[in-house]
Amino acid sequence: MGRLTWALLCVLLLWPLGVATEFKPWVLLEPDNLRISGQFIASFWPLAHSGEFLAMVAKETWRTVAMATAGITLALVIAIPLTLLNTRVLSVSALSGRMAALPYAWLLIVLRSIPELVWALVFVRVVGLGPTAGVLAIALTYGGMLGKVYGEILESSEAHPTETLLRNGSGRLQAFFYGLLPTSAAELTSYTVYRWECAIRSSVVLGFVGAGGLGQQLDNSMKMFNGGEVASMLLVFMALVALADRVSAWLRRALG
Repeated sequence: MGRLTWALLCVLLLWPLGVATEFKPWVLLEPDNLRISGQFIASFWPLAHSGEFLAMVAKETWRTVAMATAGITLALVIAIPLTLLNTRVLSVSALSGRMAALPYAWLLIVLRSIPELVWALVFVRVVGLGPTAGVLAIALTYGGMLGKVYGEILESSEAHPTETLLRNGSGRLQAFFYGLLPTSAAELTSYTVYRWECAIRSSVVLGFVGAGGLGQQLDNSMKMFNGGEVASMLLVFMALVALADRVSAWLRRALG
């Protein structure tokens, strides 16, 4: 009876959500929709493989990776200082329980609360079409995300070495590098690489609003109903995500 009660409770809770979102998955099974979906999926084969197309894909793939990497690098420039300023365990005043409210926490909230797609639309108007808008959009949103999670990772780490260093006159940076970082390096690195992987996915989506890269070419191919080109670029995209996953696993082994 317990399981049945929980199942009914879940249905009662999820039903209003389905109504609010107009969630109707059975529409996918309608004959006309199945026919259109089947035609589009069938167009995925044969894959586009002309020399000119592959050269374009290689160029845009490199641009996508560069956009994501530059965006994450700028995000680190934003996140690391804000993390150090907002981490209670790195504050001398926190040791005596007299630490005031974190002054930069709201800045991190503002940065991560605005989706990168919105930032991209703003920057496309400011700097024009191209990867620059995507880099800036990723930097701001991911700067807030990294700063938030970095702080949580550091706060959950072993604090005794850091407190000892602070009580003996070490500065915030010394306490971070010699107290917190050695025990948190693997987790911080793993999360950073995961966010880089997310940035690659985001850079593809940002291409749909004019930020360049593989996403913009994917948008063009979808508008032209060229399934072979779409399938080829999706395979490249999956390869990029798999590569990021391997890099993350290798770094965790190296730092573990």
